[in-house]
Amino acid sequence: MKRLPSEVDSAWDKMSGPAVLTTVSRDGVPNSIYVTCISKYDEGTILVADNYFHKTKENILAGSRGSIIFITDQNKSYQIKGPIEYHTEGGIYEDMKKWNPKKHPGHAAAAIRVEEVFSGAKKLL
Repeated sequence: MKRLPSEVDSAWDKMSGPAVLTTVSRDGVPNSIYVTCISKYDEGTILVADNYFHKTKENILAGSRGSIIFITDQNKSYQIKGPIEYHTEGGIYEDMKKWNPKKHPGHAAAAIRVEEVFSGAKKLL
């Protein structure tokens, strides 16, 4: 399993505002959404709560890879890319239910497995 570089791991705690999750349809059409219900599961997995996915869920279930972009409070950007798994039960799902606000449905947890990481154009992993 690949892990977030230490620079990105530290930057995660300084995230400012929502992140952006991008997936791609079977036809190659990108779909980007803002996500606020997001968390590190471990050093190699980022979770996003599926509270109101529609196209995003379709894309994930069709085998889309994903990208998360976030900005720190110092306006430094990071991008994390990798395959996405969709969990409706099990440990990853239960973890999401612990931190996802109760006011949201938390239908599932989208788990992005870290494969590539960038800071701007610089490849970190």
